[in-house]
Amino acid sequence: MGLTFIKAATAAGSPATITFADGTGGVVFDNTYNEYQFYFVNLHPVSDNVNLEFQVNDTGDPGGDFDGSPIQSTFFAGAYHNEGGFGGNASVYETGFDLANASDSYQHLASYVGYENDESCSGVLTLYDPSSNTYVKHFTSRIISLTNNGYTRQNNAAGYINDVTPIDEINFKFSSGSIDSGTIYMYGVS
Repeated sequence: MGLTFIKAATAAGSPATITFADGTGGVVFDNTYNEYQFYFVNLHPVSDNVNLEFQVNDTGDPGGDFDGSPIQSTFFAGAYHNEGGFGGNASVYETGFDLANASDSYQHLASYVGYENDESCSGVLTLYDPSSNTYVKHFTSRIISLTNNGYTRQNNAAGYINDVTPIDEINFKFSSGSIDSGTIYMYGVS
C-alpha cells in the first residue's frame, strides 16, 4: 500500500469550511484511487464545544450545498483522560452522533472540541471506493481531540454513504463557527 499526496488545505482567514472537489486546485477525487485518506492536523475551532463534521456531493450535484447524500453511521468514544489524571478506557456508544440514512446532515467525526489555545483535534478519515457506480461508499475515522472540559478523547465513526452515484466532493466544517487554524491533507491510496 502506498500513499500519494494530492493536496493540503490549510485554514487561513478562519474559513467556515474546507472542501476538496475533483478537478479544482489540483484535486484528484475520482477513480484514480480506490481509497482516499484525509489527515487532520491540529484543527482548531473559533467556537467552543463544537464537533468536526463532513458531508459529500455526488457527481450529479457538483458544487452543490452538501445536503443530498444519505449517510448511515455509528459513532463511539473510546479512551479518555483529563489533565487532572482522571480517565478511562471504556467504549461509549453515542447514539446522538449516529446518522440513520440522513441526507441533510453532516456526519460527526470528533465531538466537544474546545477553542482554547491548546485545544484541537487530529486524526484520519478513510473513504473507500468513492467513484463506484455500483456500491455504497464506506468510511472509517479515528480522531483524537482535546475537549472543551480538558479531556483528551478518542472519537470513532464508521458507516457508509448510501448512494451508488460516484462521489467527487467532500466538505469539512465545525458544527458552529469557523476553522481557526490547522491543515487537512488529502492522499490517494494505491
